[in-house]
Amino acid sequence: MKKAGLIICLLLLIGCKSKNISRDTEDLKIKKISSAEINANQQQKAYELGKRVLETCNTSKFKPFNETEVTPSVRENTTEERLTKTCQRFRQYYGSFIDLKLDGVYKTKQEVVYRYHALYTKKVANKELRIFVNEDNLISAIKSMDWDEKFDAKLTDQ
Repeated sequence: MKKAGLIICLLLLIGCKSKNISRDTEDLKIKKISSAEINANQQQKAYELGKRVLETCNTSKFKPFNETEVTPSVRENTTEERLTKTCQRFRQYYGSFIDLKLDGVYKTKQEVVYRYHALYTKKVANKELRIFVNEDNLISAIKSMDWDEKFDAKLTDQ
């Protein structure tokens, strides 16, 4: 009886063993692009759209994106109401938006990421704006976050 219980426990243990799943990390890798490889038209488009979003905070007027500029999900998520909420917070903490300064261009398997340092009137402002451009040359994401000084160092660790 003890042997049967031991065998059942052993079979359960073997049956519940987790399987090793090999993940393709190639999709997650980010590589920095040299300035010679940067598409100038795409860079200009990313800059203009990023600046248009952040200048909304200064003017309180937002010109909606069209289908030739951004993906449908970005168009749905970038509404005047949402921008107004974000802008109120940004103006309170960082002051007025001045300009975007390109810090680097990065490539993933499916997208090109433009990383901008957002400049504001208050010196405490240390924000970055990342603009993701997909293979169809449409903006697929716009992301604002705190500036990460160690971003490039993290890339070399991959």
